Amino acid sequence: MRENEWLNGYLEAILDVGTREAERGKLYSLKNSIKKKVGDERLKLGIQKQKEEKLFSPTNYFVEEVVNSFDEADLHKTWIKVIATRSSRQRNNRLENMCWRIWHLARKKKQIAWDATQKLVNRRLELEKGRSDAAGDLSELSEGEKEKDRTDSLTDISRINSQTQIWSDRQLYVVLISLHGLVRGENMELGRDSDTGGQVKYVVELARALANMEGVHRVDLLTRQITSPEVDSAYGEPIEMLSCPSDGFGSCGAYIIRIPCGPPDKYIPKESLWAYIPEFVDGALSHIVNMARALGEQVNAGKPAWPYVIHGHYADAGEVAARLSGVLNVPMVLTGHSLGRNKLDQLLKQGRLSREDINTTYNIMRRIEAEELGLDSAEIVVTSTRQEIEEQWGLYDGFDIQLERKLRIRRRRGVSCLGRYMPRMVVIPPGMDFSSVLAKESLDSEGDLKSLIGTDKIHKRPIPLIWSEIMRFFTNPHKPMILALSRPDPKKNITTLLKAFGECQPLRELANLTLILGNRDNIEEMANSSSSVITTVLKLIDKYDLYGQVAYPKHHKQPDVPEIYRLAAKTKGVFINPALVEPFGLTLIEAAAYGLPIVATKNGGPVDILKALNNGLLVDPHDHKAISDALLKLVADKNLWHECRKDGLKNIHKFSWTQHCSNYLSHVEQCRNYYSTNHLSVVSTPEEPLTSSQQKVIDILLQKATSKGKPIDIYCPGRRQWLYVVAADSYNSNGSPTEALPSIIKNVMQVGGSESNQIGFVLLTGLSLPETKDMLTNCQVKLEHFDALVCSSGSEMYYPLEGFL
Repeated sequence: MRENEWLNGYLEAILDVGTREAERGKLYSLKNSIKKKVGDERLKLGIQKQKEEKLFSPTNYFVEEVVNSFDEADLHKTWIKVIATRSSRQRNNRLENMCWRIWHLARKKKQIAWDATQKLVNRRLELEKGRSDAAGDLSELSEGEKEKDRTDSLTDISRINSQTQIWSDRQLYVVLISLHGLVRGENMELGRDSDTGGQVKYVVELARALANMEGVHRVDLLTRQITSPEVDSAYGEPIEMLSCPSDGFGSCGAYIIRIPCGPPDKYIPKESLWAYIPEFVDGALSHIVNMARALGEQVNAGKPAWPYVIHGHYADAGEVAARLSGVLNVPMVLTGHSLGRNKLDQLLKQGRLSREDINTTYNIMRRIEAEELGLDSAEIVVTSTRQEIEEQWGLYDGFDIQLERKLRIRRRRGVSCLGRYMPRMVVIPPGMDFSSVLAKESLDSEGDLKSLIGTDKIHKRPIPLIWSEIMRFFTNPHKPMILALSRPDPKKNITTLLKAFGECQPLRELANLTLILGNRDNIEEMANSSSSVITTVLKLIDKYDLYGQVAYPKHHKQPDVPEIYRLAAKTKGVFINPALVEPFGLTLIEAAAYGLPIVATKNGGPVDILKALNNGLLVDPHDHKAISDALLKLVADKNLWHECRKDGLKNIHKFSWTQHCSNYLSHVEQCRNYYSTNHLSVVSTPEEPLTSSQQKVIDILLQKATSKGKPIDIYCPGRRQWLYVVAADSYNSNGSPTEALPSIIKNVMQVGGSESNQIGFVLLTGLSLPETKDMLTNCQVKLEHFDALVCSSGSEMYYPLEGFL
């Protein structure tokens, strides 16, 4: 660089200068070279300084020039040159130290300037954020939010670092709701029908885990009471204890509370439960109020201990939780488990049923309506994966991912959300109970099946009965086992798995296939969808002649499931979940805990699970060739099998109930920081005296009414303590209101007490204003008794002071 050359040359001149007189003499001899290197402007500056100071100091000039004009890297290079060319005659320590100080001074000045600039920029950004947040478009993300989103996307599973558990010194009451299915704490009949699956196990284990958390006093899991002879009598017990009280935390444990709902002697599938939800809400509300009072006597100095949170699981329980949350003024949390809109899309893609048939079979539109209500009421929606947020909840009218982030940041900063609301979506993967996993077996990657079920007469331990039940199907039980465990539901896609196994000859030669498809006694007595799946499975086994290679036992119990996983691991087998869409995939975590590599659908939760565990392969569930290739790869490549097993066991600790509950309570605590805490009470406000201006307005209105010969009631809706909204219509075949309509309105107003100034009434009707006047005249109800009329099905609204009399 040209300036570098000048700097080096000028430094050489300074170092060669001796006395002040020599300094002055050599100054003029250097002018020409300086003029060429620096330029006319810098020379003029030097001459001007010489005139002002009279005695020119090359050292001062040099310091000013290098500090103002040169990069620190250039100064450093020059300083290195001085050291390298130092000689006893021409160099001395004083000038060398001067070079070092100049370099240090330049760096310090640049740092000070940078800090000042950064403070100014930060201040301007803060001011700009306040302005842009108030006036920005809600549908667009700011750059800061986009950056935050990119940061979040780098994390496989988002968690809250809850080292300071601020709820630990409390006595919390938590309410969970799971309405359908057969729910009990022991010997769960998972797979008995489409309503009794992973959700039942999830909510029961969640209740137990929450009750074991420090600061949680009681957990109630509300479900439907069933006294039908079709099911076990345990489902008719009003209360079942899930966990004993913990003396260390002062907890009273977790309980299943069964609420009577619908016909008591009939087991009702979830698609037919919608008509009985109001009855369940009434029963649940009564239980919660009574329990809050009882707990209040124990832990809250006699004041009711209202629930810390109400958590609804699935659409039906989400609607119940929404109703209870509104009545009790308690934060609501929603977990969808599986979503109606996503199921509707998948069924339409299959092309087997029309939209009308789907709605008739699954009551899908009523389910979607309940899910939209849950979105509107929930503070938090707990999901298992990010895919569930973006690709499933994103289908709903009540949620938009970009708008949700924008509103969340606005609320955090205290900026108005302009009336818009959306729940917070949080990813909290389900936990797992590792108590049944033996560490020794999990780490024993060389376990040999032959030593356990071979011809040896001496075994290490008794063979589980479920092993014998499975092995009797196989001609060669020593081959690796491909294990699938699910309900016999069409969306679990077992038929495609059978097709993949049957059409891949190398896979059939290397492995066996085990299908654990719930429990059955008689296929004809099963639900239509379940019996259809089992029948198709049997037909495919016969079609591909898979006898001796496929096991499909009729019965298994919940304690048998760990043994099934162990058997597959001992044969160096693979677990597969080929579902069309899997909201989470708890069985994948269970399989990994027992050392099984996994093959799973790429649609849904398995994507995030495999990112965390790194113990298997993802496949397209519609591509049977891809399924067989992935299974063959894991079964045939033993090095890959051992690597996947090792990674799964190493990373399984990421899915524990303790971590799940800690994250869960932290998120709920965040939402309660801005949530109102008034419960079941109406604050009475003393009536304020009228000001002189208000009194004048009333006097004028009274005078106008008297001059027209009409009496007028004093209208003061702002002082109402209660407001009754009467929404009633009753028409005959001609479209005219029947006699029942005015009678209903009159009775409601008499019961409500229309003479009290503290009670207001609003009438909602499909009639026009003239028709409404005629109808009210017949029932001798004055228009003046209404604070407002909403006529013509909401298209017209009238107020007393706006002249509708």
